[in-house]
Amino acid sequence: MLKLKFTKMEGACNDFMVLDGVTKPVDLKTSDILALSDRRRGVGFDQLLILEPAKKTDADFYYRVHNADGSLAEQCGNGARCLYLFIKNNGLSKKKTITVETIKGMMTLSVNCSGLISVDMGVPTFSPRAIPFKVPKEEESYTLRLDESFVTIGAVSMGNPHAVNLVSNVDQARVQQWGSCIEKHAYFPNGCNVGFMEIKDENNILLRVWERGVGETPACGTGACAAAAIGILWGLNKSPVNVLTRGGKLTITWKGKGHNLQLAGPARQVYEGEISI
Repeated sequence: MLKLKFTKMEGACNDFMVLDGVTKPVDLKTSDILALSDRRRGVGFDQLLILEPAKKTDADFYYRVHNADGSLAEQCGNGARCLYLFIKNNGLSKKKTITVETIKGMMTLSVNCSGLISVDMGVPTFSPRAIPFKVPKEEESYTLRLDESFVTIGAVSMGNPHAVNLVSNVDQARVQQWGSCIEKHAYFPNGCNVGFMEIKDENNILLRVWERGVGETPACGTGACAAAAIGILWGLNKSPVNVLTRGGKLTITWKGKGHNLQLAGPARQVYEGEISI
């Protein structure tokens, strides 16, 4: 039997189980993660975050993200903010700016002038090959066939793949039906997260996100980044963009193609605990 000390955290109601793999190595099987993610018999979470020693000399830490179904995720914006708070709360670094390595690259975490945790999410990628997205060439928008319906999306990578669909009313969006279909569409060989965005005005978006390997969540940090990037790319939004999710507000700052994108929002420790698996 394995005993794990953990911290439960949330950012805009996107919830996480965070494990310290820096002071003690953590080795979990997929079956372990599935047991832990069970909201009735385990801890329950959207993603599991495991902080580990840096693999590169220019990083302070390395971190892994696992979805609730055990699959490995490349990136998590809300999780990154919680990770910063976890590092500070546990005295793992005294630095004000922390560099974290993921399987897709480096992130810079800090606190902005408003007291919110800010994450440098890197440069949004629209190249189909890099997303990956199996289409002949890069376009600003694409049409996907879903059974007898056709849906228009923008496609972008924020370190993980995203499809963004513009809707007139986010409350009436077909999140369950289209989200699951687009997530597993043949054009996305690694699957994707699916955002349904309603434009309120040039600086405000309403957003619901179907997360790959999880389902609909109250918020998604990379999903908010993807929606804002597509909104700006399509000329519907201007930076900064407030992304209003069901879990709370996230603020995106982006100067456009070729520039790094900044995500700012809240993070909170919910409780600490120990569980046996």
